[in-house]
Amino acid sequence: MWKKRCGRQTVALEHPPSIAGWASVVGKKEGEGPLAPYFDLIGPDDSFGEKSWEKAESAMQKQALSTALTKAGQAPSALDYILAGDLLNQCIGSGFAVRGQDVPFFGLYGACSTMAESLSLASLLVDGGFARWTAAVTSSHFCSAERQYRTPLEYGGQRTPTAQWTVTGSGALILSAEGPGPCVTHVTTGKIVDKGIKDANNMGAAMAPAAYDTLRAHFSDTGRKPSYYDLIVTGDLGKLGKEIVLDFFHRDGMDLKNLDDCGTMIFDLEGQDVHCGGSGCGCSAVVLAGYLLDGMTKGRWKNLLFCGTGALLSPTSTQQGESIPSICHAVAISAQS
Repeated sequence: MWKKRCGRQTVALEHPPSIAGWASVVGKKEGEGPLAPYFDLIGPDDSFGEKSWEKAESAMQKQALSTALTKAGQAPSALDYILAGDLLNQCIGSGFAVRGQDVPFFGLYGACSTMAESLSLASLLVDGGFARWTAAVTSSHFCSAERQYRTPLEYGGQRTPTAQWTVTGSGALILSAEGPGPCVTHVTTGKIVDKGIKDANNMGAAMAPAAYDTLRAHFSDTGRKPSYYDLIVTGDLGKLGKEIVLDFFHRDGMDLKNLDDCGTMIFDLEGQDVHCGGSGCGCSAVVLAGYLLDGMTKGRWKNLLFCGTGALLSPTSTQQGESIPSICHAVAISAQS
């Protein structure tokens, strides 16, 4: 019964699901960044033809899911489950996006780790024989997130040097029980880690210990060294959080030269004035469903460790002086011919 488990937090999938289709939809600012050639759709503005930022976020999810299904050669009716999440209260971006799809739905919340969470659970459902086709969908929107977590854009508040820029984007992955890959081979589920960081404008520092904890668990559970992977990608610690994780491992006598972060990859940090980089659960979603999977199919990387990180705070907890609990989930993806 427990033969798939290796260690305390990791599962080795017996029948690795194939990522049969993927798509990324982003806003105007993201389309001006260095990864622009890898996105399926770049909006001319951030409204996506809608009258509110929240509706725009749902529109992005619909477009990402539709495009991913088309690339996988499947209709929505083929899906056994949709697993989706976003940053908004009650996951309204996802709930309204899948309304009318007539597909069993799991709404998820893991903050910026939501793509790794949805991909983990979608993979477990397929490997366990509970589904043949699943979809993992995630989104965030700069304007809707600012309105909910900080201050409406009209307020004109100043951003601190450690702040990150919430990505306007949505990524969707379609998983199949069969196919040539890339395939999900291992899932390492993270634990809540809280080191007492209370600054909501410094989420990279809050999330870094969780990323370090999950990476160490993955290496311990699987027996793999960091060098096994061509690329280890966190998402999204930003510039500061990435430096903290590298420092943690350096103190352990390990230099993770193959570590990068979706928050530092999606924008030109200096040229686009995003301070410490990108954030939001759309950030790692579109980097994975664009640049990373494109690179795997073209042979740039064979083995990838995708590690979604999330700061599990809310405006209420921040106003009450609470610290920021964080989480990181790791998903191993292998390009198989």
